[in-house]
Amino acid sequence: IRAKRKKANFSQERLAEKANLSTVFISRVERGKESPSVDSLVKIAKALGASARDLVREF
Repeated sequence: IRAKRKKANFSQERLAEKANLSTVFISRVERGKESPSVDSLVKIAKALGASARDLVREF
């Protein structure tokens, strides 16, 4: 997720805002401290203009 976020030139704050999730959650997911639910993964993917499948491949 971090690589896709950086490629999109988004800060964690911007991604969180676009995905309607908390910045703390995005940070924890990127650091591997928390696993996103399918719903959260879909929200993150949509915010990044990617598919959830693309993000799952990176995990």
